Amino acid sequence: MNHPSKAIFPAVIVGILLVVGISRLLLSPPAVVQASDVEPTTPPAEQVNTPQPEEMASDDCTLSNRYPENIQQWCAYIQHAATEHQLDPNLIAAVMLQESGGNPDAYSRSGAVGLMQVMPRDGKAAEFMCVNGPCFANRPSSQELFDPQFNIEYGVRMLVGLIQRKGDVREALKSYGPMDVGYSYADKVLTIYQNYR
Repeated sequence: MNHPSKAIFPAVIVGILLVVGISRLLLSPPAVVQASDVEPTTPPAEQVNTPQPEEMASDDCTLSNRYPENIQQWCAYIQHAATEHQLDPNLIAAVMLQESGGNPDAYSRSGAVGLMQVMPRDGKAAEFMCVNGPCFANRPSSQELFDPQFNIEYGVRMLVGLIQRKGDVREALKSYGPMDVGYSYADKVLTIYQNYR
Protein backbone atom coordinates (compact mmCIF):
# COMPACT_ATOMS: atom_id res chain seq x y z
CA MET A 1 0.00 0.00 0.00
CA ASN A 2 1.31 3.44 -0.96
CA HIS A 3 1.81 6.04 1.70
CA PRO A 4 0.25 9.46 0.89
CA SER A 5 3.28 11.26 2.34
CA LYS A 6 5.58 9.62 -0.26
CA ALA A 7 3.39 10.92 -3.12
CA ILE A 8 3.12 14.41 -1.66
CA PHE A 9 6.87 14.94 -1.20
CA PRO A 10 7.74 15.12 -4.98
CA ALA A 11 4.76 17.41 -5.59
CA VAL A 12 5.96 19.77 -2.85
CA ILE A 13 9.48 19.87 -4.34
CA VAL A 14 8.11 20.61 -7.83
CA GLY A 15 5.87 23.31 -6.37
CA ILE A 16 8.77 24.97 -4.57
CA LEU A 17 10.90 24.91 -7.72
CA LEU A 18 8.03 26.42 -9.69
CA VAL A 19 7.53 29.23 -7.14
CA VAL A 20 11.29 29.98 -7.08
CA GLY A 21 11.43 30.07 -10.89
CA ILE A 22 8.46 32.40 -11.20
CA SER A 23 9.84 34.64 -8.42
CA ARG A 24 13.14 34.97 -10.25
CA LEU A 25 11.35 35.98 -13.43
CA LEU A 26 9.21 38.54 -11.65
CA LEU A 27 12.02 39.99 -9.54
CA SER A 28 14.74 40.12 -12.19
CA PRO A 29 15.41 43.58 -13.63
CA PRO A 30 13.62 44.27 -16.90
CA ALA A 31 15.64 44.15 -20.06
CA VAL A 32 16.46 47.49 -21.65
CA VAL A 33 14.58 47.65 -24.90
CA GLN A 34 14.38 50.61 -27.23
CA ALA A 35 14.61 51.46 -30.87
CA SER A 36 18.27 50.90 -30.80
CA ASP A 37 17.57 47.22 -30.15
CA VAL A 38 16.27 46.87 -33.69
CA GLU A 39 19.00 45.97 -36.11
CA PRO A 40 18.89 47.38 -39.63
CA THR A 41 17.98 44.97 -42.36
CA THR A 42 20.81 45.86 -44.76
CA PRO A 43 24.45 45.32 -43.83
CA PRO A 44 26.57 48.51 -43.85
CA ALA A 45 28.96 47.04 -46.42
CA GLU A 46 26.29 47.44 -49.09
CA GLN A 47 26.18 51.21 -48.62
CA VAL A 48 29.20 52.20 -50.70
CA ASN A 49 27.90 54.58 -53.37
CA THR A 50 26.49 57.35 -51.21
CA PRO A 51 27.16 60.67 -52.92
CA GLN A 52 29.37 63.16 -51.09
CA PRO A 53 27.71 66.52 -50.34
CA GLU A 54 29.78 68.28 -53.00
CA GLU A 55 28.69 65.69 -55.61
CA MET A 56 25.00 66.42 -55.17
CA ALA A 57 23.61 69.48 -56.89
CA SER A 58 21.59 71.77 -54.65
CA ASP A 59 18.48 71.17 -56.75
CA ASP A 60 18.82 67.40 -56.08
CA CYS A 61 18.00 67.98 -52.44
CA THR A 62 14.29 67.72 -51.72
CA LEU A 63 14.73 68.53 -48.03
CA SER A 64 12.63 71.50 -46.95
CA ASN A 65 14.61 74.73 -46.81
CA ARG A 66 12.90 75.46 -43.48
CA TYR A 67 15.37 73.19 -41.71
CA PRO A 68 18.32 75.05 -40.17
CA GLU A 69 21.77 74.97 -41.77
CA ASN A 70 22.94 72.46 -39.13
CA ILE A 71 20.55 69.97 -40.78
CA GLN A 72 20.80 71.25 -44.37
CA GLN A 73 24.53 70.52 -44.44
CA TRP A 74 23.73 66.79 -44.33
CA CYS A 75 21.23 66.94 -47.20
CA ALA A 76 23.21 64.69 -49.57
CA TYR A 77 23.34 61.89 -46.99
CA ILE A 78 19.74 62.42 -45.92
CA GLN A 79 18.56 62.43 -49.53
CA HIS A 80 20.48 59.29 -50.40
CA ALA A 81 19.15 57.38 -47.37
CA ALA A 82 15.62 58.65 -48.07
CA THR A 83 15.75 57.51 -51.68
CA GLU A 84 17.38 54.20 -50.80
CA HIS A 85 14.77 53.37 -48.15
CA GLN A 86 11.75 55.18 -49.63
CA LEU A 87 11.32 57.48 -46.65
CA ASP A 88 10.52 61.20 -46.64
CA PRO A 89 13.81 63.11 -46.17
CA ASN A 90 11.91 65.61 -44.03
CA LEU A 91 11.08 62.87 -41.53
CA ILE A 92 14.76 61.88 -41.35
CA ALA A 93 15.67 65.53 -40.84
CA ALA A 94 13.04 65.86 -38.10
CA VAL A 95 14.53 62.90 -36.22
CA MET A 96 18.01 64.35 -36.67
CA LEU A 97 16.96 67.79 -35.46
CA GLN A 98 15.37 66.30 -32.35
CA GLU A 99 18.19 63.86 -31.68
CA SER A 100 21.35 65.88 -32.28
CA GLY A 101 20.44 69.27 -33.72
CA GLY A 102 22.71 68.33 -36.63
CA ASN A 103 25.80 67.85 -34.46
CA PRO A 104 27.75 64.82 -35.75
CA ASP A 105 29.68 64.64 -32.46
CA ALA A 106 26.58 64.46 -30.24
CA TYR A 107 26.90 61.99 -27.37
CA SER A 108 23.95 61.47 -25.02
CA ARG A 109 23.94 60.67 -21.31
CA SER A 110 22.79 57.16 -22.20
CA GLY A 111 25.66 56.70 -24.67
CA ALA A 112 23.84 57.26 -27.98
CA VAL A 113 26.13 58.59 -30.70
CA GLY A 114 26.05 60.98 -33.63
CA LEU A 115 23.47 62.65 -35.83
CA MET A 116 20.73 60.03 -35.42
CA GLN A 117 21.76 59.12 -31.85
CA VAL A 118 22.32 55.41 -32.34
CA MET A 119 23.38 53.23 -29.41
CA PRO A 120 26.79 51.66 -30.15
CA ARG A 121 28.21 48.40 -28.83
CA ASP A 122 30.82 50.21 -26.74
CA GLY A 123 31.07 53.16 -24.35
CA LYS A 124 28.22 53.76 -21.90
CA ALA A 125 25.89 51.68 -24.08
CA ALA A 126 27.94 48.56 -23.30
CA GLU A 127 26.61 48.72 -19.72
CA PHE A 128 23.00 48.04 -20.79
CA MET A 129 22.27 44.39 -20.16
CA CYS A 130 19.49 42.32 -21.67
CA VAL A 131 18.52 38.73 -20.95
CA ASN A 132 21.25 37.27 -23.18
CA GLY A 133 24.03 39.76 -22.34
CA PRO A 134 24.88 43.26 -23.56
CA CYS A 135 21.85 44.73 -25.37
CA PHE A 136 23.86 46.36 -28.14
CA ALA A 137 26.59 43.77 -28.73
CA ASN A 138 25.73 43.53 -32.46
CA ARG A 139 25.92 47.27 -33.05
CA PRO A 140 28.62 49.29 -34.76
CA SER A 141 31.31 50.94 -32.64
CA SER A 142 31.16 54.56 -31.50
CA GLN A 143 33.95 55.36 -33.93
CA GLU A 144 31.87 54.08 -36.85
CA LEU A 145 28.79 55.94 -35.65
CA PHE A 146 30.62 59.26 -35.36
CA ASP A 147 30.93 59.13 -39.17
CA PRO A 148 27.95 61.25 -40.38
CA GLN A 149 27.28 59.23 -43.52
CA PHE A 150 27.38 55.90 -41.70
CA ASN A 151 25.29 57.22 -38.79
CA ILE A 152 22.53 58.56 -41.01
CA GLU A 153 22.38 55.36 -43.05
CA TYR A 154 22.32 53.16 -39.97
CA GLY A 155 19.76 55.30 -38.14
CA VAL A 156 17.47 55.43 -41.17
CA ARG A 157 17.63 51.65 -41.60
CA MET A 158 16.70 51.27 -37.94
CA LEU A 159 13.78 53.66 -38.34
CA VAL A 160 12.54 51.96 -41.51
CA GLY A 161 12.78 48.57 -39.80
CA LEU A 162 10.66 49.90 -36.93
CA ILE A 163 8.08 51.37 -39.31
CA GLN A 164 7.82 48.00 -41.06
CA ARG A 165 7.50 46.12 -37.76
CA LYS A 166 5.12 48.54 -36.06
CA GLY A 167 3.10 49.45 -39.17
CA ASP A 168 2.86 53.09 -38.09
CA VAL A 169 5.29 56.02 -38.06
CA ARG A 170 4.21 57.30 -34.62
CA GLU A 171 4.62 53.83 -33.07
CA ALA A 172 8.01 53.46 -34.77
CA LEU A 173 9.16 56.84 -33.44
CA LYS A 174 7.99 55.89 -29.95
CA SER A 175 10.29 52.86 -30.14
CA TYR A 176 13.14 54.82 -31.72
CA GLY A 177 13.22 57.40 -28.94
CA PRO A 178 14.19 57.17 -25.29
CA MET A 179 12.55 54.61 -23.06
CA ASP A 180 9.84 55.53 -20.59
CA VAL A 181 8.69 58.74 -22.26
CA GLY A 182 5.58 57.31 -23.87
CA TYR A 183 4.63 59.13 -27.04
CA SER A 184 6.21 62.47 -26.10
CA TYR A 185 9.34 61.82 -28.19
CA ALA A 186 7.29 60.63 -31.18
CA ASP A 187 5.00 63.65 -30.92
CA LYS A 188 7.95 66.07 -30.76
CA VAL A 189 9.46 64.58 -33.91
CA LEU A 190 6.09 64.62 -35.70
CA THR A 191 5.58 68.26 -34.70
CA ILE A 192 8.98 69.17 -36.14
CA TYR A 193 8.11 67.20 -39.26
CA GLN A 194 4.80 69.07 -39.70
CA ASN A 195 6.30 72.50 -38.97
CA TYR A 196 9.41 72.23 -41.11
CA ARG A 197 8.32 70.46 -44.26
